[in-house]
Amino acid sequence: MKKLALAAALSVAATAAFAGGMAEPMVEPVVIVEDTSSSAGGILVPILALILLAAAVAAD
Repeated sequence: MKKLALAAALSVAATAAFAGGMAEPMVEPVVIVEDTSSSAGGILVPILALILLAAAVAAD
């Protein structure tokens, strides 16, 4: 009888421990913010082209 009571107590304890089950952890997504380049990059190439053109004209 003691074994039956012990088995019943253990089964109740085991079912209470697993009653909720394993749930997936809630993980918030990581937000990556990239720095944008400055607007000077779009004007740098035409200015260099004008300098090279002026140097070519001055060399003639």
